[in-house]
Amino acid sequence: MKSIEELMAIKEKMQNKVSLRNSADDDIRVVVGMATCGIAAGARPVLNAFVEGVNEAGLSDKVMVTQTGCIGICQYEPVVEIYEKGKEKVTYVKMNADKAKEVIERHLKGGNPIAEYTIGAATK
Repeated sequence: MKSIEELMAIKEKMQNKVSLRNSADDDIRVVVGMATCGIAAGARPVLNAFVEGVNEAGLSDKVMVTQTGCIGICQYEPVVEIYEKGKEKVTYVKMNADKAKEVIERHLKGGNPIAEYTIGAATK
């Protein structure tokens, strides 16, 4: 069993991740599909990459990272949907942690969705 001090240190470290999911201004919302199909396809590392990457990029004041259940397109999992005020939703498919980092840089920071990772490119 860990000591109380070790548990408090773990709690403090994880608090940033939890607050990131709950406290954004909601200008941009990143939603990761975390149903059984998504988790089996590797959605957990994708979610973690978004949570950590948004925090490291200093975007936590305008980007909320959250999870949802089934999005309904299991053959394209892991699926990430990005909602921005005043813009059309962008659905990224067959995501992984490396793609998530690229989406943070190019889409969330740069404002340019990555067309080749979207569902539109996957269905062609």
